[in-house]
Amino acid sequence: MNYLLVAKQKTKQMPKTSFKELLDAGVHFGHLKRKWNPAMAPYIFMEKNGIHIIDLNKTEALMEEAAQAMKQIAKSGRKILFVATKKQAKDIVAEKVKAVNMPYVTERWPGGMLTNFPTIRKAVKKMGTIDKMATDGSWDTLSKREKLQIISVRNWRKC
Repeated sequence: MNYLLVAKQKTKQMPKTSFKELLDAGVHFGHLKRKWNPAMAPYIFMEKNGIHIIDLNKTEALMEEAAQAMKQIAKSGRKILFVATKKQAKDIVAEKVKAVNMPYVTERWPGGMLTNFPTIRKAVKKMGTIDKMATDGSWDTLSKREKLQIISVRNWRKC
């Protein structure tokens, strides 16, 4: 019975962002010319007063493509991590993402966290193993030198 009710409900369509909305929001302002990343070259419309102006036509098309990809990921039941560290976006992103029950980060975001995730996971696992040794009694079987080495590794990983 519930399945039929759910099937009959209309699915919400994500609102499409228009060129005008992007322009009004100031999305076209990029970085200073001297701080640019050469990989951004295809998306830069022009340079004015030392600031790159982003091509909003390409932005609009790529935002639509990203929205479709996110929609597919969400449909398949997988999680999407939202990152918003800018002051203007923090509260808005946190509010919207909580509503859809997805993970998010709105505070300091260490840049290498995703690219180094396997290394980070390994370090956390090692810390857990060290903590477990203290509780299961295997700590007592180690020599003084081994204990000192493990303590130094544990303290280093806390930093």
